[in-house]
Amino acid sequence: QVQLVESGGGLVQAGGSLRLSCAASGSIFSFNTMGWYRQVPGKQRELVAVITSGGSTKLADSMKGRFTISRDNAKNTVYLQMNKLKPEDTAVYYCSFGRGAWTTDYWGQGTQVTVSS
Repeated sequence: QVQLVESGGGLVQAGGSLRLSCAASGSIFSFNTMGWYRQVPGKQRELVAVITSGGSTKLADSMKGRFTISRDNAKNTVYLQMNKLKPEDTAVYYCSFGRGAWTTDYWGQGTQVTVSS
């Protein structure tokens, strides 16, 4: 089992920034993928960004130039730096953990991000 603890969500004005963090603990193999998805009511959960323990990344097109994903392997922690936030970025952001490349096996509890106009 893997446990994920998220932090950093909140309320911010449009154009502002937030940094999300997610720490993983438990049965963590050396190679894994961690990342972030988001979901708004009535819509499917969508990819925001993921990063492997080797440093390869995937980022949704709508976030390029605004969001950056990074990780600290020693701390099993992934970060999402969100800049130039827009009201349409409002969602519950979920941390993900996968035991392989680009997989998702575990989810965090979610953290609310609200961007006011």
